[in-house]
Amino acid sequence: MARVVTDLVAAQVRAGLRPVVACPPGGPLAAGAAGAGARVREWPAERAPGRRLGREVASARGLVRACAPDVVHAHSAKAGLAGRLAVRGRVPTVFQPHAWSFEALTGPAAGLATAWERFGARWSDRIVCVSESERRAGERAGVDARWSVIHNGVDLGRFRPASPEAARTARAALPLLAGVPAGAPLAVCVGRLSRQKGQDVLLRAWRRVRVPGARLVLVGDGPRGGELRRTAPDGVLFAGESGDVRPWIHAADVLVLPSRWEGMALAPLEAMACGRPVLLSDVDGARESLPPGQAPHCLVPPEDPAALAGALTALLGDPALLARLGSAAGAHARSAFDVATTCRAVLRLYQELVGQSRPTTRERTER
Repeated sequence: MARVVTDLVAAQVRAGLRPVVACPPGGPLAAGAAGAGARVREWPAERAPGRRLGREVASARGLVRACAPDVVHAHSAKAGLAGRLAVRGRVPTVFQPHAWSFEALTGPAAGLATAWERFGARWSDRIVCVSESERRAGERAGVDARWSVIHNGVDLGRFRPASPEAARTARAALPLLAGVPAGAPLAVCVGRLSRQKGQDVLLRAWRRVRVPGARLVLVGDGPRGGELRRTAPDGVLFAGESGDVRPWIHAADVLVLPSRWEGMALAPLEAMACGRPVLLSDVDGARESLPPGQAPHCLVPPEDPAALAGALTALLGDPALLARLGSAAGAHARSAFDVATTCRAVLRLYQELVGQSRPTTRERTER
């Protein structure tokens, strides 16, 4: 999320806009947005709704009044909840879920989240989805909205293919791999160690992978880190949080992301832009990420360790196939997922909304 917003902010500054980013202090988003040229305002908010929600909404309302923006763009479920309650259609409002809140929940909580998204849509001049499948999921849930689909993108200047020699150098330079033979097949998973990203499914699958000498590296940290470390089988290494994932991507033979839900995950796009093949669970955005024809090799059902193990065994055991998939992935990412294209589409949307005589959310609210 921090990377997506930081890239948008950088493009907005270059285009002459005056972006203000309201976010919790001390995190990567605050630092990244400030470095990209945004004015950063502290918004003390927790990840999930709780007893502090009322104060968070009041704080957001005060920030909006002080900044007097032309457009409010709320990213993710929590900001979408507090931001739309704070603004209530008085300013043109864009909501971008980056994966629906109701997909992350079960039982009564999922029902409440669905009811809120249906209701909150009245205060969204536009809901931006990062994939068609994410948009369809919203429609199936009964969310009545004006939709835009704008794919995630990556900085193709930062994420680019490495030569075989540079890839070997990247692997040799990573201290965690010091004891791993240079030619050992390597799968890398980049993502927050959380239920969403499905690393627990990946560890169960790894027990069944039948590729001699293969290693798996989990890059990232999060609430499930301790549990995953305790249950990891042989051949699994933990890199922790990384400020720059490119060395891990270049070192990998395949990037694997067994998510339970997504909108369109960023890590696979970054890997493909570096010419690396990816193996994904078939959740929202995954099919749309892949080059044509790669689904049979690179997609597995979510929460299916046996299928994931079979696909990993097939890929890691066939270097020629990995090379072909990686080459096609690199060309596809560079043609379809340039962050500059993403940023231009968001800017056009802002211009459209500012050009309206009044927010469409107000029209919805007054009906």
